[in-house]
Amino acid sequence: MKMVMTKERNKTNTTDRAPALRRLGPSGWAALSTKKITVSALVLLLVAFQASAASFIFSTGDPDGKIATLSRPSSPGKIQTETADDFVVTQAVVISQATFAGLLPLGAPLGSVGNVEIEFYHVFPGDSDTNRTLTVPTRANSPGDVEIDDATRDGLDGSLTFAATLVNSPFTVTNSVVDGIHPAPIQFTGGEGAVTGQVVLITVSFNPPVALPAGHYFFRPEVELSSGDFLWLSAPRPIVASGTPFAPDLQSWIRNDALAPDWLRIGTDITGQGPFNAAFSLSGETDADADEVPDSLDRCPGTPAGTIVDANGCSIDQIAPCSGPASGGTWKNHGQYVSAVAQTAEAFLAQGLISEDQAEEIVAQAAQSKCGATGR
Repeated sequence: MKMVMTKERNKTNTTDRAPALRRLGPSGWAALSTKKITVSALVLLLVAFQASAASFIFSTGDPDGKIATLSRPSSPGKIQTETADDFVVTQAVVISQATFAGLLPLGAPLGSVGNVEIEFYHVFPGDSDTNRTLTVPTRANSPGDVEIDDATRDGLDGSLTFAATLVNSPFTVTNSVVDGIHPAPIQFTGGEGAVTGQVVLITVSFNPPVALPAGHYFFRPEVELSSGDFLWLSAPRPIVASGTPFAPDLQSWIRNDALAPDWLRIGTDITGQGPFNAAFSLSGETDADADEVPDSLDRCPGTPAGTIVDANGCSIDQIAPCSGPASGGTWKNHGQYVSAVAQTAEAFLAQGLISEDQAEEIVAQAAQSKCGATGR
């Protein structure tokens, strides 16, 4: 018997930590009266080998001095403006860190970087309303209308930390886009000319890491400064780990709140130059079974898709399998099996991985099963 609770079902964040098993019938309570096996012992006795871990690295290279584009949150007197550039992952990954390079105003201290927010987008038409009238020449190969909500990380809520390092000063770029972001048919401005500033490299660590399945995405950083604006620098064509450019490579897009949810191509639509990429890198690990636990930490590789797992990448069914203890052998009796399932479910509940109703359902199913029964 397999008790697979999928992530899709776990929509609630349970705050009531009352015992999840209080409504179990006599068979469930009888099972719990047997000698208990702790969850920690079960995890330590798991015999599954860790998946072979592989690094994930993506980089567009160093700034090339061609263009700098605004990417800032809204603040009094300033409209939110976003720049995004694309990347590809060929298998599920867990991204733990990102870097991106941009310009600070000349003379601005590194301490003027007040906050960083990172968003990830699917490629249009993902997460988009395709039935409305566009205000731009095209949305083909743009970011979606809205971000991937559970992939957003923000320094203000502690889901990322950041550090800024001065790389080069002064540094001049040939062109820029700051305010000239207009709907069609007046989208072309040619850009706003050369800008000189200080190159800073911002290093971001995600907590928790960002888990993404294989696919094509856009990366969007925003930087809040105490004075002036942060301009994201352009870079050459992205380079993958093998040292060769990746394909298909899209171009950088930009929008502000007046244009949203649409986006404009910085090169093709606004400046008539390019197309441009932006200077950033991403790093992390592969996640072969797409359970959002990196392979180097995954003690239970091969978890079925969508199954709820703990920090070790193990599901309840893997920690307390019907066939016998994870350490080997067979269950002494049915009660021992149900007890192991009950304790594992309680641990998942305490960690906020499942709801109280889910925990009760899991243990009820275990009690009704024949796992561990004599002669099974």
